[in-house]
Amino acid sequence: MTELTQFTHESHFLSWLVFLPTLGALACLAAPSAKAAKIITVLTTGVVMILSFGLFKTWMGTPIDVFGPSYGEGMHFVAMADWITVGQAQIQYLLGVDGLSFPLVILTTVITFLSALAGWNIDEWKNNKGVRGYCCLFLILETGMLGVFVALDFFLFYIFWEIMLLPMYFLIGVWGGPRKEYAAIKFFIYTLAGSVLMLVALVAFYFYAPAGHQTFNLIHLATDGAIQDAFNNSTFLGRSFSNTMFVFLFIGFAIKIPMFPFHTWLPDAHVEAPTPISMILAGVLLKMGAYGLFRISYPILPESGQWAAYFLGVLGVVNILYGGLCAMAQTDFKRLVAYSSVSHMGYVMLGIAIMTTEGFQGAMFQVIAHGVSSPMCFFLVGIIYDRAHHREINRFGGLWLTMPVYGSMATLGFFASLGLPGLCGFIGEFWVVLATFAAPMEGAQTLAILAAFGVVITAGYILWMIQRVYLGPAKEEYKGYPQANGRELFILTPLAVLAIVLGILPKQSLFDFMNGTLMQITGLWETAGEPVKQIAAATLGGG
Repeated sequence: MTELTQFTHESHFLSWLVFLPTLGALACLAAPSAKAAKIITVLTTGVVMILSFGLFKTWMGTPIDVFGPSYGEGMHFVAMADWITVGQAQIQYLLGVDGLSFPLVILTTVITFLSALAGWNIDEWKNNKGVRGYCCLFLILETGMLGVFVALDFFLFYIFWEIMLLPMYFLIGVWGGPRKEYAAIKFFIYTLAGSVLMLVALVAFYFYAPAGHQTFNLIHLATDGAIQDAFNNSTFLGRSFSNTMFVFLFIGFAIKIPMFPFHTWLPDAHVEAPTPISMILAGVLLKMGAYGLFRISYPILPESGQWAAYFLGVLGVVNILYGGLCAMAQTDFKRLVAYSSVSHMGYVMLGIAIMTTEGFQGAMFQVIAHGVSSPMCFFLVGIIYDRAHHREINRFGGLWLTMPVYGSMATLGFFASLGLPGLCGFIGEFWVVLATFAAPMEGAQTLAILAAFGVVITAGYILWMIQRVYLGPAKEEYKGYPQANGRELFILTPLAVLAIVLGILPKQSLFDFMNGTLMQITGLWETAGEPVKQIAAATLGGG
């Protein structure tokens, strides 16, 4: 069983990172004006982003053995304290970051800061009031998201997961579009249903663990042999305990990803949400579902992951093809981008389902790549919506001639989403297809071929959209549109840079940071031959 080491000189770092937005939220409530609340929000998210960059010091310049310590021993910035004791149950305030959570923390702070800037014109939104309330909820949402990615106690993870739910519900339901109440309630019901199943698994994990081994510690649950044996040999309502809990957790996380057939809340939420909230929804919240599978389902219940592997792989392919075809059928610009997210996240599910190191690496890269390209695409839609006040694709045309700088940024952003080689979207999808084709699972090659066909569908709807919106002669009604302003370019530029850097330098920008932890999770390096290890080390690097 892996023991977590407490670094006392670093133990408060993650706590400040997680709860500084909450302090900013309180400051927003006391702000003397709406403008002051917006300034506090931007400053707070900016400080949190800069603070998160301090995590780089653990990885930069310090080579880490790919085949090094076991899962959990490479955890950094650990904060550990007793929190709640109920009878024999001990719940800990336990935070930590490793190669799995580190990229997601950075992604969260960057996207949240850029989304705060994107919401600077909140007081201009039609029929919307309460700037202080918006800013307060926005910052509480950041606390919930960061808490999910650094919590190592299952109960604490669940608390942060629920903290995230309410702010998002109100941010959509109060500041959204014409059908905002419907979209917010649908999002709430779907997510809450998944949370209930997750709560059942949380409680069951504790009570089904053998005496003396009962814990909510996610690392102990994954590395304690006695707990693993108990889960694999127990029954729940007459069925395999581990398989039943895996299904419960999968549904809870699949709703958030979202996976077919639990995806229907996403297009409605995206269409009705204001642009900054769509950016966070696509860039961060969808990633929480994938993170839950990486951190909880597969480390704790690996045999059940193998049991469900082919079925989940099929679901991943269904997501890819179904989401792409639905995107192609859309005439609402924002709904098209929303369905494209359904398609792209299918590659994440497929990569996870095959349960190989390469599959996990491709899936995780796709998580981060989509977290960069999708918020950029939603913001690009938001820019033109602020000017045209509609999102009908067939009404646009020639926008590249009218707004050449915006058109250039839009082309880069949507090509990154398309998966053009040299941009971020290509690496993850290619790596997942390659890993699936080589996977030992029966039928894997068929899944890989179908997933590869999804790339063709993606190219189809992206190129067709670009032709209708940005190419062709400039239309008279759009000739007076102003260029993207300084604030909009300031938001688009870092996303464009990240899309290029991830596409050109995938090893240095991401693989080096996450590979060590992902290979610990899969455990495949323990049985791999030396030639396989050497090839993996040379190709993917360590971290």
